[in-house]
Amino acid sequence: MVISSLADTLTRGFENVTDTVSGAFLEPVIRLGVTGLARSGKTVFITSLVANLMDRGRMPGLLAQSEGRILSAYLQPQPDDTLPRFAYESHLAALTARNPHWPESTRAISELRLSLKVRPSGLLSGIQGPRTVHLDIVDYPGEWLLDLGLLNKSYSGWSEETLKRIEKRDSASKFLSLMRSEDARQPLEEPRAQALAQSFTQYLGAARQDGYSDCTPGRFLLPGDLEGSPVLTFAPLPPQPDVPRKSLWREFERRFEAYKSQVVKPFFRDHFAKVDRQVVLVDALGAIHAGPRAVEDMRQAMADILGAFRPGQNAFLSQLWRGRRVEKILFAATKADHLHHLQHARLTAIMQALTRDASDRAQFAGAQTAAMSIASLRATVEEMRPHHGADLPCVRGTLLGSGKQAAFYPGELPENPADLLGAARAGAERWLDDEYQIMRFAPAQLSLKPGMGPPHIRLDRAAQFLIGDRL
Repeated sequence: MVISSLADTLTRGFENVTDTVSGAFLEPVIRLGVTGLARSGKTVFITSLVANLMDRGRMPGLLAQSEGRILSAYLQPQPDDTLPRFAYESHLAALTARNPHWPESTRAISELRLSLKVRPSGLLSGIQGPRTVHLDIVDYPGEWLLDLGLLNKSYSGWSEETLKRIEKRDSASKFLSLMRSEDARQPLEEPRAQALAQSFTQYLGAARQDGYSDCTPGRFLLPGDLEGSPVLTFAPLPPQPDVPRKSLWREFERRFEAYKSQVVKPFFRDHFAKVDRQVVLVDALGAIHAGPRAVEDMRQAMADILGAFRPGQNAFLSQLWRGRRVEKILFAATKADHLHHLQHARLTAIMQALTRDASDRAQFAGAQTAAMSIASLRATVEEMRPHHGADLPCVRGTLLGSGKQAAFYPGELPENPADLLGAARAGAERWLDDEYQIMRFAPAQLSLKPGMGPPHIRLDRAAQFLIGDRL
């Protein structure tokens, strides 16, 4: 195991030397990882970001664009021939069709390269011609990111944490009942093992629907070609002392370790360890609507996510010796268009509070972090509606499913984020003062003028934080 880890480290080091030298002396490459928790809108974020970098009329917050230094942007074949290409054209067609619809969500890793021709600034602008900067966007499911936290956990520790976390959830009752009926010290019988794994997988799907964030192992929900394999056939069991060999508990422990070594580690080695900028998209409004427990689960998931990163600065020599590190991490609360802009500052403050523990750790290691509220594609318009002698700040859009237009007031977010997070940390069952509602809107019909990308909220500011310094 030690020799294998050392070999992996040396291999990554060699790859980082190659990438670093190429970036320093040839055409620089920014490798941007895009991930998010369930229903956070990763596919729409990437599609809108690329469209708005190609047609930059709505990107004044990107400094290189406002200074007129981005001369052109164009798509090129991605550098990794073994990864599927992000289906940008198909996703953009879905969003801009006569009857627009949301594209399919991320179910596997994909990649896209966007190249930008940029004129340098400062002293170099008069003596150096335009250069090409490559933006390699790597899209992967948030469930895979959460899996990285398993690398430092034993099967016993993971089981104990998971069972404690889910013991009061209604959606886990069937699995818990089945688990308690098993004697984990008895010899493995594959039908029993499969029944437990299937029941646990069903719970994970229900938990994700209920707004909970930490749904590991992530490949149980997105198995791909691993579906039905032994590496996905285990479930948490209560820790047992002196468990006999070939027992159910011992086999689940072996499969948990195989999952880490054969599924999680290759993802880290081949993809995640090469990312130097990262955006984590979060459906914070969905968690707030789901209740205090979902908010606390999301806060803990944010801390676990940061533990999976290697935050720090990518100075030339540090890349050679320590490998690539994540320099900038953006935590973005999506679907800001579901709120009137008067509440956007409150949503951002809640996002900052949710990620406080994670961002403090990253900044201590030398990385830059930011929290922001955005809408990758604006699906609503704002309006004020009279109600009992007062004006309510509402949003209006096309309801998903019915196709009807509706104005909606979601409730008022608290000015102090502690009002939410305090109740969440205390384990409250529901919010005491208010209920926060959400609606699901369909994408609006778009009529894009030449040079204009899709409408958004603060996507230009997100791009400036993530890549602006390299342009």
